[in-house]
Amino acid sequence: MSENERPFWERGIAVAGMDEVGRGPLAGPVVAACVILPPGLLIEGVNDSKKLSKKKLESLYSVIKGNAVAIGMGWVDEKIIDQINILNATKLVFKRAYENMAYPCSDVFIDAVKGLDIDANQHPIIHGDALCYSIAAASIVAKVERDRFMIAMAEKHPEYGFEKNVGYGTKQHLEALKAHGVCPIHRSSFLKKFFANND
Repeated sequence: MSENERPFWERGIAVAGMDEVGRGPLAGPVVAACVILPPGLLIEGVNDSKKLSKKKLESLYSVIKGNAVAIGMGWVDEKIIDQINILNATKLVFKRAYENMAYPCSDVFIDAVKGLDIDANQHPIIHGDALCYSIAAASIVAKVERDRFMIAMAEKHPEYGFEKNVGYGTKQHLEALKAHGVCPIHRSSFLKKFFANND
């Protein structure tokens, strides 16, 4: 998975990976991480966060956080998603993650998205979280951070099962929406069609 990074490492260039989590859920923020790992450091088990167990995610998250040269997080909440749409929110969350990293970086690998407003050379890779080591590391950090947030939200809004579905439209979540309506962290733009079909 590190074949994308190796040419940069060989030239002494600190290259970053960026990925986001949370484009599809009905509730909560979209979250991105921008991660620079030390050149040549290969952390065993780093892979697409969707392929990893919760236990493995937490373990790798700690190792990545402990070894990273720099990490930046970007968050865009449901209100902004509703205002500017999910594609623009995704571009904004990547921009925030890159800027919050606050570390000199000339080149960034990004999972699929093109044309970001950042001051770096951009290298989009389709399915990058499964093909690029740095992007995979970023996907792990972003997923753990977002999952922790949604689990905390489950304590405030227990009827929706956020601790299990982290905002995605599971059967239980959809049944809860029918029974209770929306809560403050739901994305109204995502739910118009759902409520139109359930009038």
